[in-house]
Amino acid sequence: MERRQFIRAASAMAGSLALGGCATAATKPTPLSNPQQSPLSVKVPPLPMIDARVDRIVAMNVCTRPFRAMGPRIEAEKMAAKTVVHNYGHGGSGWSLSWGSAAAATDLALNAGAKQVAVIGCGAIGLTTAIEAQRRGLDVSIYAKERPPYVRSAYATGIWSPDSRIVSLQHAEPFAARWKTMAQTSYRRFQTLLGLEGAPVEWTQIYNLSDVPFGSSVHHEPAGEPDYPNFSRDLLPGLTPQPVAIPNKVNPFAAAHVKRHPLLMFNIGEYSELLLNRFHQNGGRIINADFASSSEFAALDESTVINCTGYGARALLNDDSITPVRGQTCKLIPQPEINYGIWFWDKQVSVYPRRDGLLVQAQADGDFGNPNAVVDPQESEAAVRRLADIIAEMKTV
Repeated sequence: MERRQFIRAASAMAGSLALGGCATAATKPTPLSNPQQSPLSVKVPPLPMIDARVDRIVAMNVCTRPFRAMGPRIEAEKMAAKTVVHNYGHGGSGWSLSWGSAAAATDLALNAGAKQVAVIGCGAIGLTTAIEAQRRGLDVSIYAKERPPYVRSAYATGIWSPDSRIVSLQHAEPFAARWKTMAQTSYRRFQTLLGLEGAPVEWTQIYNLSDVPFGSSVHHEPAGEPDYPNFSRDLLPGLTPQPVAIPNKVNPFAAAHVKRHPLLMFNIGEYSELLLNRFHQNGGRIINADFASSSEFAALDESTVINCTGYGARALLNDDSITPVRGQTCKLIPQPEINYGIWFWDKQVSVYPRRDGLLVQAQADGDFGNPNAVVDPQESEAAVRRLADIIAEMKTV
């Protein structure tokens, strides 16, 4: 979930992280039972300490999230003799909405009479779209310059955030129904991936920290970004365990205000391998290809193309509606005992307990509209030091 959106929604926190459930688009979701917890009943288990030191950094990466103010482009168009189905521009929600978006794009391909499909791109959206198309009887080849772990989406944080920079508030209303269907479809699919060997998808706990009350107007917000809707709260409330306020007497952090959020997390390395294996087991082929222009789609054998190029679509299609949003992360040496993450937006740092390493994300005011994909070591080192300060102030309760 994005920081600005979370801050604006905090005053209605009882539903702010509600997720799509197991209902289809034609079925009204049934909320899980979620009785309000008394502050006296809230327990915080002993939290093992994160070893946040710069000398434990083993990797640094930058991803470029493709935000479109009007929401992702999921539509078909004719390009000469080809039908091209576009499926890109998911902001910070690509992994989270991937299965629902894949279903929508596959519907369009089937409506065009497709039997064989060329999927362009092998990231989160491309892989899931290819597998969904296979599941529905299509013969699929992926054409891509890179494949995991070298695609842009491999550098994402990997947390369930289905409305993270997905659309601007100005354009939210016409996109809301499609978002709801995609979120429900995706969440239902992720339930089938829980408990698998290697834990490609699992539940975790995130502690959100603040020095001022949630919803306070004194919260810092990045400049230059549009307002975002809180679709999770407004369209799909009450379908997952709700965030819980941590009372002061059991609060292990120095921050005055803390909430604990149960969230789905994607261990992207393991999850990507799972997707690649399923695609190949279903008879799929990955063909190395680097397209400089969409006009080169004409040379493909397949009459239907599904374009899943993410931020790459900006150059491929000259699509200036895509706004780059820079995100830099680093990995610390894994600590298997760490089973929680931290958000501290006002200190511009967060950490996620991934299996392949503790993923530390730095936030900066200049990220929105920033296409710079060059790693800045000082940015990650500073974020790790800020995290170290948070850990050093933790107390036993």
